[in-house]
Amino acid sequence: MVVVSQPALDHFSPIKTCKPTASYFSGIPVVDLSNPDAGSLIVKACEEFGFFKVVNHGVPMEFMTSLESQAINFFNLPQSEKDRAGPPDPFGYGSKRIGPNGDVGWIEYLLLNTNPDVVSEKSLFIFRENPQIFRSAVENYVSAVKKMAFEIVELMADGLGIEERNVMSKLLRDEKSDSCFRMNHYPPCPELQALSGRNLIGFGEHTDPQIISVLRSNNTSGLQICLRDGAWVSVPSDHTSFFINVGDSLQVMTNGRFRSLKHRVVADPMKSRVSMIFFGGPPLSEKIAPLPCLVVEGEESLYKEFTWWEYKKSAYQSRLADNRLGLFEK
Repeated sequence: MVVVSQPALDHFSPIKTCKPTASYFSGIPVVDLSNPDAGSLIVKACEEFGFFKVVNHGVPMEFMTSLESQAINFFNLPQSEKDRAGPPDPFGYGSKRIGPNGDVGWIEYLLLNTNPDVVSEKSLFIFRENPQIFRSAVENYVSAVKKMAFEIVELMADGLGIEERNVMSKLLRDEKSDSCFRMNHYPPCPELQALSGRNLIGFGEHTDPQIISVLRSNNTSGLQICLRDGAWVSVPSDHTSFFINVGDSLQVMTNGRFRSLKHRVVADPMKSRVSMIFFGGPPLSEKIAPLPCLVVEGEESLYKEFTWWEYKKSAYQSRLADNRLGLFEK
């Protein structure tokens, strides 16, 4: 056992650590969006894992690399300049603090709103202070990823045998859709690894409250998912593909048939991790309830009915690791 001197660890306190997981998980479902069976493969992956990787997704590689380099330019700015884009309201720049309830991580991030109707002063500030190329990179990337997200939930509806295939995509396409876009930077942290042989938690364990999340990262791993048996496994990075998470809202809409994915990120001791996540949410006033076409006769809804606004408000008042859906179960 390594005894770590207290002053050395104080720099990282109160950020949690975890033991490195043994190996990469090779069983992650891969869905090729050009495959005629993509819909049923998506459903199978959502039932078994709440998570899958997407290839042949149609998002141009240059949109991905251009935004990544713009994000790195921003995160490489002097701290005083980055701080001018914060503190988050919830949009804007944040560092170490995740949400208002005491969660912290070895992370800095930019959270941007993707609904043109909602004007965020912080988002405007970020775009005003950075070159136009940054704004263009965000807009190109987000619009391509949204298009892919719409296609994925429509294929999902096909796989579930739902006649109205836009039953979920229309919530994401709605001009009042409450979606957002996040760029995370997890700086390397060689000191701690050397001191204690443990990994710093970049973003603590949680599920995403929205319908789906679409994640892409650079080639530094760090994402870990919790399997049904409670084991944490590392996801091999792949900067050319996207990873899709089932969110809490989708769990409710499928009446528990799909389960939202518990996941976390650990910082790499030697390399920076940069990730970009589109969170697809419904309009604030939308009622979140099991889709009638998925509830078989005589089956009860597992959840009380609530609006996305009520759930979002409740989620933001909780800690990351809380079972947020617990309050809404019947």
